[in-house]
Amino acid sequence: MKRRFIVFPLLLLAGAAGSGCAAVALTLFGVGAGVTAGTGVAYTLDSVAYKTFAVSEEGLRAATLTTLKRMDIPVKENQPTESGRKIVAQAGDRDIEIELDRLTAKTSRMRVNAKQGWFYKDRATATEIIIQTERTLDDEPVLARDTKK
Repeated sequence: MKRRFIVFPLLLLAGAAGSGCAAVALTLFGVGAGVTAGTGVAYTLDSVAYKTFAVSEEGLRAATLTTLKRMDIPVKENQPTESGRKIVAQAGDRDIEIELDRLTAKTSRMRVNAKQGWFYKDRATATEIIIQTERTLDDEPVLARDTKK
């Protein structure tokens, strides 16, 4: 009889904990894997915007720099990395960090982190930089062409 009084509460506790964790996990998954309708831009849990392009890293870099110039966002740093390029820019009081990762010879990923201060992440600005870079690639198809045949 005593055993029932111990097992039943433990089962209830385990059930409550399991369902709560599932709800939290699904919520976090939904937040982390969210895609803005129509733009194809996705976000990490900490609001870093990213998108994969069917363009070489060199072409994506040229389009990104053209876009930043057109948006009047001055580039502060433009350094190569092991997997591609890191570009740092300043838009008003926001620090913009852009990482371009070479996935294949003709595919690259762009990650944009727009930060204002220590905690605030500006998804709208990060998303707009990606959208405008995509527009630059559409308007200037020479940037999207493979220059190394």
